[in-house]
Amino acid sequence: MTMVMSDQAADGANPLDVVEEIVSAHQWPFERNCDEELSVSVAGSWCDYHLGFSFSPGQGGLQLACAYDMRVPEKRLPDVHALLAMVNERMWLGHFDLWSEDGVPMYRHAVLTRGGDGPSVIQMEHLIEVAITECERFYPAFQFLIWGGKSPGEAIAAAMLETVGEA
Repeated sequence: MTMVMSDQAADGANPLDVVEEIVSAHQWPFERNCDEELSVSVAGSWCDYHLGFSFSPGQGGLQLACAYDMRVPEKRLPDVHALLAMVNERMWLGHFDLWSEDGVPMYRHAVLTRGGDGPSVIQMEHLIEVAITECERFYPAFQFLIWGGKSPGEAIAAAMLETVGEA
């Protein structure tokens, strides 16, 4: 995914204004019902991703959650938790989690926004790009485990298989 916005710093204190500018430019469907939350849907290669942005002015932080369009059956929860540990060992930024209310796997990352002009458009573009890239990278592991009946080790190994050349 290539982002195309300019690198202008947010002139307001709310980084969701910058996120709204980005999602509008990409014509992604989104909802912003209040100053602290924004939800957006983005089509990926494997599924649609549901990105939720939450801004906490008091803490000076912005949190992004990028959820898969899948639910974990209760009988697979122990294996999913083992897979989450294996996936998170491979993460540089953010982490994967399971939303316990709905059993939905998701990528999460938070950034501090205070102490300056706020995050730039480029920074917010990269935040979104990293979230979607990591979700794309690990989607097969969750699919192999949840629906393919693989063990956590088999699922992560199959998902991390690098292909060489072209067919």
